Amino acid sequence: MLVTLLISVGIISLIAVFLALLMVIADATVGNYGEVKITINDRKELKVQGGQPLLKALNQEGVFIPSACGGRGSCGLCKVKVVQGGGNYLPTELPWISAEEKKNQVRLSCQFKVKNDIAIRIPEELFSVRQFTTKVETLRDLTHDIKEVRLKLIDPKKIEPRAGQFIQFQVPEYELTDEPVYRAYSMASVPSDSEHIELEVRLVPNGICTTYVHKHLKVGDTVMVNGPYGDFFLRDTDRDIICIAGGSGMAPIKSIVLDMAEHKSTRKVMYFFGARSARDLFLLDEMRALEKTMETFTFVPALSEPKPEDNWQGEVGLITDVVRRRVQNASESEAYLCGSPGMIDACMKVLKEIGVPTERTYYDKFS
Repeated sequence: MLVTLLISVGIISLIAVFLALLMVIADATVGNYGEVKITINDRKELKVQGGQPLLKALNQEGVFIPSACGGRGSCGLCKVKVVQGGGNYLPTELPWISAEEKKNQVRLSCQFKVKNDIAIRIPEELFSVRQFTTKVETLRDLTHDIKEVRLKLIDPKKIEPRAGQFIQFQVPEYELTDEPVYRAYSMASVPSDSEHIELEVRLVPNGICTTYVHKHLKVGDTVMVNGPYGDFFLRDTDRDIICIAGGSGMAPIKSIVLDMAEHKSTRKVMYFFGARSARDLFLLDEMRALEKTMETFTFVPALSEPKPEDNWQGEVGLITDVVRRRVQNASESEAYLCGSPGMIDACMKVLKEIGVPTERTYYDKFS
């Protein structure tokens, strides 16, 4: 009986290997789609090799679509409208595509493969996104797992972002990836410094980009980035502002506040920053200095699990609880959030409770 079972398992395994081999051969032969044409916004045509993901094909031709996960299909950010030649949706696209988007022929470009001539539409502002050659000017450990990376632009020499936007950082081939990949990072630098890009990168176990930055990147290295991207930026109103962030979510909020300080904004800002213990806090001196520079700026750091040796005298608890305690009525305010999906969702709930309308809540969700 056992021998029969083992033989059956062996035969099934051999069949599976054979089918996998056939798929590889088919992809290399039948799947060779030759050269295909991509028409963008009825005004730009590209000739690319067929069979590759649309996101990759566009990137290779200098048309950059934002993708926070680097094309793994886990962020849902790289959406484009395929108005001609789209074909059927893949199962890996559907979790990210709403019924309305499906009706409007929106596709996930990292999953959709270009197999024939297609026509697509993208936001016009993406045509102004550029690829930049940069050099690592400084590296600084902000915490045990967050590193500040300061890049000097080499070619082109200047970038013109809005405070809060992000770039895509290209990781070269190394032991964790057999091809260059992109990852998205918010810029922490003030936009007026058009010759530099500053990033705050948290180490994620086995993360392709974070491991590269923390373990391999050196001062003087050349880094390719592209951008700027994103609609997470300060709106031009006179409303009071609530900012909430955690970890490397500090980056875009810092950029926004620095920009406000430069422009001598008088808008009232309360910035809530959550961390687990004192070792996860950083840039406290910089934030306190901004409080002295900006009379309308208040920085509220909070620890959810302070250790006895921290001797912490500040706010304690989840950042959502701290916001509840410090703000009662924010119906005339707007909010800016940056952090993990879980944190963002919890903060959205609290902000709704204290009166901030959903349409005046802007966020940058880590994937």
